[in-house]
Amino acid sequence: MALESCLLLLILFLLFVETRTQPNQCGEIHLDSQLSPTSNLLSWLSPSGHFAFGFYPQGNGFAIGIWLIGQPDNTVVWTANRDDPPVSSDATIHFSEEGKLLLRTGQGYEKLIADQSVSDSASMLDSGGQSLTRSHELVSSVSSSNHSSGRFLIRMQTDGNLVAYPRNSASLPNDAYWGSNTDNNVGLNLSLNHQGHLFMNIDKSESQVLSFASSSYSCENSTTIFRAILDADGIFRLYSHCFESKTSWSVHVEWSALNNQCDVHGFCDFNSYCSGTGTNYECSCYAGFVFNDPNEKFSGCYRNASESFCAGRKEGRKYHVTEIENLLFERDPYSAEELEEEKCRLSCLEDCHCDVALYMDAKCEKYTFPIRDRAFLYEKLSEIISLTGEFTLKSFSYDELEKATDGFREELGRGSIGAVYKGKINGGQKTVAIKRLEKVLDRGEKNFQAEIPIIGQTYHRNLVRLLGFCFDHSRRFLVYEYLKNGTLADLLFTAERRPVWKERIRIALDIARGILYLHEECEACIIHGNITPQNILMDDSWIAKISDFGLSKLLYPDKIRSSMALLSHSRGHLAPEWQNNALISIKADIYSFGVVLLEIICCRSSIKADVSTEDEMILSRWAYQCFVAGQLDLLLKDEHVEYESLERMVKIGLWCVQSDLALRPSIKNVILMLEGSEDIPNPPSLAPVLTTP
Repeated sequence: MALESCLLLLILFLLFVETRTQPNQCGEIHLDSQLSPTSNLLSWLSPSGHFAFGFYPQGNGFAIGIWLIGQPDNTVVWTANRDDPPVSSDATIHFSEEGKLLLRTGQGYEKLIADQSVSDSASMLDSGGQSLTRSHELVSSVSSSNHSSGRFLIRMQTDGNLVAYPRNSASLPNDAYWGSNTDNNVGLNLSLNHQGHLFMNIDKSESQVLSFASSSYSCENSTTIFRAILDADGIFRLYSHCFESKTSWSVHVEWSALNNQCDVHGFCDFNSYCSGTGTNYECSCYAGFVFNDPNEKFSGCYRNASESFCAGRKEGRKYHVTEIENLLFERDPYSAEELEEEKCRLSCLEDCHCDVALYMDAKCEKYTFPIRDRAFLYEKLSEIISLTGEFTLKSFSYDELEKATDGFREELGRGSIGAVYKGKINGGQKTVAIKRLEKVLDRGEKNFQAEIPIIGQTYHRNLVRLLGFCFDHSRRFLVYEYLKNGTLADLLFTAERRPVWKERIRIALDIARGILYLHEECEACIIHGNITPQNILMDDSWIAKISDFGLSKLLYPDKIRSSMALLSHSRGHLAPEWQNNALISIKADIYSFGVVLLEIICCRSSIKADVSTEDEMILSRWAYQCFVAGQLDLLLKDEHVEYESLERMVKIGLWCVQSDLALRPSIKNVILMLEGSEDIPNPPSLAPVLTTP
């Protein structure tokens, strides 16, 4: 038996409500009562008015269910016959004279919702009190708006373990991605009480075997309702709903079984892998595969190349091996032998069954597709450094880099720190970008070599990866991955076609997530200190990646002092504290991000001399003037953008560029605002800007 993924809120009849539902309909429900989606009575309320049962909109029709009433959206907690198609507007819910709750359609179709033949009336309750008992399970929904059976389940096993699995797996031990580790406790139940305590106990005993969570959120002078749910993403969570009034609430996550989305087996389906940390994740296809549905990237990938080469062994040599770094499989290979790395590569090419080869500790393991998502990209290099020396930074000699760049012949660009050259390493197989550090303060070899490994351990999809370094007396170089699509400055200021609005918002989120990693997620917090469009590069998929991080001083332990000599080229992006030679915190990066965000919005540089009026020269002040005047369309010239979306982005940028660093939001709050998850008040006026030529 599969239950909808809600524990507390299972009541015989709960009710969903819209404005047509009348408060006086609460209480006893008599025989021969009925509901219709087109009548004034489309749902029945519980006595508190917080719950409703009846019809709610689903797809092109209606579904029957129970929901928690709130604004702006209700929260569906149970759906009858959840995998049936929606019904049309001529359907009715009928509480028959025999005590049966029936669904009837205009075509004469009738289906049982609940059978209470011994009752002559029914009523909506507020008590809840469902338990998950032995051999029963909760099944996730497809999404927050589609409540059909989804991809994950959590089962109360007969051995006493509460275990989460992908729903289409065999539910074997290797398929599980979370468990309570309470085996050998036969008869355990999972319960949630009205105080928000989620626990496991034996049958109806009050003796608790395991406590998962207790409410920690204080909801003063208000009603609090708790619900435990297996969310559509496969993670089991406990929520609290704090009601300030009958329709005004706030929702809080009290507890989560997992904190990393990529720990959910099967979140990314066949032939794809999950990368990221926490809620910052993505599904990607392996090389040679494309998404089954680009709009639902978790749905897996299919091969976009012919398999006919397997007819002859030599045909395989036409194919090449694409490296995916920092990848680890949790499945058994069909072949494992000790080989050198190059021989492992060739062995996979010549084996028609081999689609993936994992080389680790001088062992070559071969796998065949389809590959389910047991593969994880670990974001912190330190977590996998013991697996292989492949991912440690390489120390290059000056002669090696001179040869790699053909005498530093092709210059890719030049900044305040130095020039960047295109080069090839690994026998010409790998293209890299080699940065010469010309204006770094002389801190000595010991300090330089102490900081470089820390920078090298940063690994995130929105950071340019450092591959190696060179320290040869006064000659210092950093070797980075090569990104052929240039800088964000090229894309915004010189490209023939500037990115459309949605692309620009996505780029802003990319940058913010990279900054979040530097500030909060790597082992040593790093202040970038020089966030500009010139230091943001675009990869083959036009994903934004931050470069030059860590070239200012690392944050040991919390603040650094400004170095204007290092950053004099980017005065338009510098927070006021840089110009005052003050102590620098992570809020300096927030200021720089705000300037870059305004540049992304307007597709123009932060300081521009060739403008119609003097007011337009400094972008942040021009944006604030347009915001106050209600003329934000002037920032975009001929481009049409939804005003509400434009206003939201401008307000975020203006909050970030406040002179008072205490007013600037954290990068985590910036991301919430960019995603639309947090309200944005109007920003205060901007202090005068000091610019230096």
